[in-house]
Amino acid sequence: MTGHRAPAILIALAATAAAGLPLHALAEQGFQYTVRIAAPGKLDDLLRENLDVVRFRGNARMDREQLQRMVRAAPEQVKTLVATEGYFSPVVSARIDDGGEPVVVIDVQPGEPVRVDSVDIVLEGFAPNPQSPFDTAALKASWTLPKGDVFRQEDWEKAKRALLRQVVQTRYPRAVLTETEAAVDPERHAATLRIVLDSGPELRFGELRVEGLKRYPASIVANLNQIKPGDYYSEAALQAYQTRLQDTGYFASVEVSADLSAVLDEQIEAGKEQQAGAPSPAVATTAAPPVLPLLVRVVENKRRNVSAGLGYSTNTGNRAQINYDDLVIHGLKMKSALTLETKKQTAKADFYFPTTADGYNDSFGAAYVRSDIEGEDTHTFSITARRAWGTPLLERSIAAELLTERKDVDGSKGRRSTSLPLTYSVTRRKVDNLLFPTKGHVLNWQLGGALLAEEPFARASVKGLFYFPLDAKNMVLLRGEAGAVLSKQKDGIPATYLFRAGGDQSVRGYAYQELGVDEGTATVGGRYLATASAEYQYWLRPAWGAAVFYDAGNAADQLSGLHPKSGYGVGVRWKSPVGPLNVDAAYGHAVKKVRLHFSLGISF
Repeated sequence: MTGHRAPAILIALAATAAAGLPLHALAEQGFQYTVRIAAPGKLDDLLRENLDVVRFRGNARMDREQLQRMVRAAPEQVKTLVATEGYFSPVVSARIDDGGEPVVVIDVQPGEPVRVDSVDIVLEGFAPNPQSPFDTAALKASWTLPKGDVFRQEDWEKAKRALLRQVVQTRYPRAVLTETEAAVDPERHAATLRIVLDSGPELRFGELRVEGLKRYPASIVANLNQIKPGDYYSEAALQAYQTRLQDTGYFASVEVSADLSAVLDEQIEAGKEQQAGAPSPAVATTAAPPVLPLLVRVVENKRRNVSAGLGYSTNTGNRAQINYDDLVIHGLKMKSALTLETKKQTAKADFYFPTTADGYNDSFGAAYVRSDIEGEDTHTFSITARRAWGTPLLERSIAAELLTERKDVDGSKGRRSTSLPLTYSVTRRKVDNLLFPTKGHVLNWQLGGALLAEEPFARASVKGLFYFPLDAKNMVLLRGEAGAVLSKQKDGIPATYLFRAGGDQSVRGYAYQELGVDEGTATVGGRYLATASAEYQYWLRPAWGAAVFYDAGNAADQLSGLHPKSGYGVGVRWKSPVGPLNVDAAYGHAVKKVRLHFSLGISF
């Protein structure tokens, strides 16, 4: 046959060269044919992605003989693939239609899918404990592939993993699936499932062991530990502890784990004793559960750190910032920063005590802030003492502040005021994801005031952010804020504790704190605030979305003067590695201007 094929090859090469094509093009292009698949729903995509006759189309080694072999093998390959979707009795045909370029035609009639007929979940080894029983009934009820569902291979694997995951996450980290069986009866279109789960030993946490500490006190690690010796093993507790340690800033890396090797060592020693003739510990019904030492491995950050950066904010303009941190100053952590912005300049230093055993984070600091916004020029010096506690889901704090302020409005010489405000703040987060929430809400409310002041006052504010998902790509976001300051008169109240609106996280379409009380040609803070926002987001891709929004709000000295100013526009959303990045073009209806806004994350 070689003698007959050679002239044909030479003719083909000559024709290719005559057409001006490179000689290697024929080999790269391969044998050409078309594949047509007739299969319902998702089966069509499944087959196109996995059938050999599709995947090898255009391969340089493909020829008619190879194509015929693949077409003959296609029906069995189709049956194997559609079985993963629950179809075990399909009718499949495959043929080659010749009429110019060959066409491979594959027709699939999947028939009736196989459904789960029964599920037998056997739980072995779970220790009865009247004080804190493991809810085995709830574990069985959580099975995700119940009777009546289509038996899909992917769902079967997910259900087994989910069942095992629930057990190994709490109390039984050495649980294993000792038997899994799916018996399929194609004639009855029924699958019988059997799963045997062995819990292994019930484990509890033991004493805390810390590795890697050199320059920082052990109390930093110990005080954040909410896991007590004797507590049941919990993966969630380990992750929460690790997060608390990472958030301190003392460590470049943190690993929190339970030392399973301790249990393995005990079992090895028990096996040696049994071989030597000692009684097996397994027969001792009163034996205590094995204990897992709690192991924390840390890599410490440098004690001192200096950093600098340049930036721009659509609220406060150009920015240059330098930070200096020292993690050990007489047992305290110091964080300081000098920030120079177009509209605001800030110098501050804060000192943090290590978290107490009761979970309190105490700090004190001093700050100087100078701002020139909408004709109001303020110079503020403050000394603050703060106590914070709680979790990222529910944060609380109380702060006392000694504040002295000089305020000049519209170029005129202003007055100084001194006060000692006290503020209690609560932030509650109930969202599906703390970094990129798509469902739930975030609420913050503050209560405070000052009795020791030139003008005593009381202050209250509340703001909320609500996420309403319509489906995987569509979401509605609602935002609102309200506040009030109660006093006999406004003069003497620090500008920091009055309200203004406008800017990236307020009423878009207006400059930062542009909305408030007119005083000459300047805008100053008012005693009342009300803002609201409605936004619709459509996510074109997992990380990219578009938005349309409408904002309204204002600040005033009287409730009757709260005439809302509106802004509306469109925006782009990007899920950046550090949080949601928002770019908005907004039209301020009252000022008849378009303003660009940038913001990162959410403001509380």
